[in-house]
Amino acid sequence: MLDCFEIVSTSGVVLWSKSYTSISPSLINSLIKDVFIEERSNATIDEKANPKPSYRKEGYTLKWTTIKDLGLIFVAVYQSLLHLSWIDQLLDNVRTLFSELYGGQLKKSSIAKFECDFTPYFDRQIEEFERLDNNAKSSGPESSVDLTPSSSSAEDETGTDVSPPPIPVLRKEAPKRVVDHPSTDVTPIPTPSTSRPSSPAVNHLLTAKAGPGKQSRRARKAAVAATSAPASSGDESSARTKKGAAKKMRTWDASGYADEDEPGKVLDYSAPAKDDASDAAAPAIESVSSESWGTRTKKGEFVLKDLDDEMDSIIAAANAKSSTAEPSAGMLGSSLGTIGGLFRNIVGGKTLTKEDLVKPLKGMEDHLVKKNVAREAAERLCESAERDLLGMKTSNFTSIETTLRNAMEVALRKILTPTTSLDILREIQSVTKPTSSRLSPRPYTISIVGVNGVGKSTNLSKLAFFLLQNRFKVLIVAGDTFRSGAVEQLRVHVRNLKELAAREGGGAQVDLYERGYGKDAANVAGDAVAYAKREGWDVVLIDTAGRRHNDQRLMSSLEKFAKLAKPDKILMVGEALVGSDSVQQARNFNAAFGAGRKLDGFIISKCDTVGDMVGVLVSMVHATGIPVVFLGVGQHYADLRTLSVSWAVKLLMS
Repeated sequence: MLDCFEIVSTSGVVLWSKSYTSISPSLINSLIKDVFIEERSNATIDEKANPKPSYRKEGYTLKWTTIKDLGLIFVAVYQSLLHLSWIDQLLDNVRTLFSELYGGQLKKSSIAKFECDFTPYFDRQIEEFERLDNNAKSSGPESSVDLTPSSSSAEDETGTDVSPPPIPVLRKEAPKRVVDHPSTDVTPIPTPSTSRPSSPAVNHLLTAKAGPGKQSRRARKAAVAATSAPASSGDESSARTKKGAAKKMRTWDASGYADEDEPGKVLDYSAPAKDDASDAAAPAIESVSSESWGTRTKKGEFVLKDLDDEMDSIIAAANAKSSTAEPSAGMLGSSLGTIGGLFRNIVGGKTLTKEDLVKPLKGMEDHLVKKNVAREAAERLCESAERDLLGMKTSNFTSIETTLRNAMEVALRKILTPTTSLDILREIQSVTKPTSSRLSPRPYTISIVGVNGVGKSTNLSKLAFFLLQNRFKVLIVAGDTFRSGAVEQLRVHVRNLKELAAREGGGAQVDLYERGYGKDAANVAGDAVAYAKREGWDVVLIDTAGRRHNDQRLMSSLEKFAKLAKPDKILMVGEALVGSDSVQQARNFNAAFGAGRKLDGFIISKCDTVGDMVGVLVSMVHATGIPVVFLGVGQHYADLRTLSVSWAVKLLMS
C-alpha cells in the first residue's frame, strides 16, 4: 500500500500531494538534503533510470523520478517491508500525465497561481495498478505484470543530457498553532491593589458555605461574583434595565412567500443588474484549451471526451515515442499455446447450482454496496447474475468467483448502456434548422432540476460552455426565483462565458434572461422560451430552484413548470456523494412532471471527489431506467465529460 506521493518543485514548493497515512515531513526533507543537496546517497539522479533509485529512512522506502526542464521531482513513499513492484511504472505514468497536463502552465515565466486538479488521474492509476497486482498474486507466482516504463515527455529529442536541476530548498514545517481557550467557569483572580499590599485579594478570603450540601456551579459563580463585584452607589443599584419590544415573527403563505402588513413591500434586496460597462472591470478569465476536454469532428461539431479515454491517450502518446516492436513468440510460444489449448479441451468445467452461488453472490453484493451502490440495486443485479449463471458450466480453469465477476460486468454494462440516442447536438440542429419545410425553426429547451446543493447552476454553465464550443446562441434563464444570490451567480457565469466566447469567435453568443426574485418560476420559464423564439436563440437553458424530493408541496410545482416551459429535455443533477437516497430522489423527480412527462437524463456531479465509489450511476439508472448523459469532474467550465461505460464498470469491479 502506498503511503504518500508528492510532486515537488526544485524550489521546494509542493505542487500536489496525496497521503493515505500520516507520515513525517522529515522524510521528504531528508531525501532532498541527502540526495539532492549533499549528495551523500549513492543513488544516481536519472529520470530514465529503471528501476528507479531508492532511499531508505525510518522504515520507509522513497523512490523518485525527475523532469529536469520543468524542475520537478516525483516522490513515492511506502513502507520498506512491502514489495510494490509497480511503483516504477506508477512514477513513469504520473510523470507523463503531469507533464502533459500542466507542463505548458509551468513553463510560463509569469505564473502567479498554479491550479492543479490531478487527483482523479492519480486515483485511476492507483486503482489500475492495485488491480493488476491482485490479479498477479491470485494467478500464482509465475504470472507477471508488464511494467515497461514509458519515456518522459520532457526528454530532450536529441538524446543529450540536459543540465541538472537547480538545488532544491528544504520544505519548512508549518508552526504549530497554540490556541488559548479561556474558561468561563472560574472567575479570574484580580490583581491586588498596590495601595494596600498587606490586604489579601477578595477572592482569597475564606467564606462559609451558603447552605447545607453541595452547591451548583451557577450558585458558586453567583457567590463569587457577589464578593468580587465593585461597590456601586445607591443610584446605580436602583437602576433597572428595560426589556426591548419582542421581535415580530414573519409569516409565510402556502406558496412560500412572506405575508407583509405593508402592501407592496418586496423582500428583494439584491442589487440591480449591472450593465456591460461595469462588467468590464471584472478580473480576466483564464483561457480554456478545447483540446484538453474534447475534439472537433470533420463536420465542425465539438464532442466531449471521457476521463478514461483522455488519460489513456496521454500515456499512449508518450509511450509511442519510444515504443519498439515486441519480439514474436516464435515456435516455442506457438507450441505452448497449442498444448495448452489441447489440455483445456480435455479438462471439463463445473455446472453451477444455487448452493454454489450463495456465498459468492453475498460477497458480490457487499462489494457493490461498498462502491456506493444502493442495496436495492445491488440485490437486483445479483439476482440477474444468478439467473444467468444457474445451470451454466464454468470455463476451464476458471473459478466460480471469476465466472460471477464476468457475469456482473455484463450486467453492469447492460444497465449503464443507454437504450436511446444521446446525441444532443443532432437534436438541437433538427429543431433549430429543420429539414422539413412544414416545420418552423424554434429554440431547443433544456431544463436543469435537482435537490439543493448538488451543483445545478454550475453544471448548467458547463453545459452552456459546451454548446458555445459548437457555435450555438445560448440563452440562460434564471428560473430560481427563491434562493438568495441565485440570479447573481448566473450573472457571473454569463459574464465569464461571454468573455470566453468572444475569445473563441465563430458567432457563439450567450445572455441571461432574468425577472428578479419572488416571481412564479413557471411563468418566467414560459416567457423566456417565447422571447428566445422571437429573438432567434438556438438553445434555452433553464435553471430551477433546488427542492427536497420528499416535500410534496415543492415538488408539485414542477408539473406546472413542465406544462408552461415545455422543455425538450429535462436533466436532473445528482451528486456522486449521495448514498442510497439517490434511488428515491430519482424516482420522485421522475414522477413529478405529470402524466406522460419524465426525466430525460442525469448529470452526475462531483465525480472527482469519490474515487472509485461511483455506485450512484448504477443506483439512479436502476431506479428509473433513465441514462446518465454527463459527468461533472471539477469546478472549471471544461470539467464536463460524457459517460464511459467501460470506465464505470472497471471502477465498480476494482
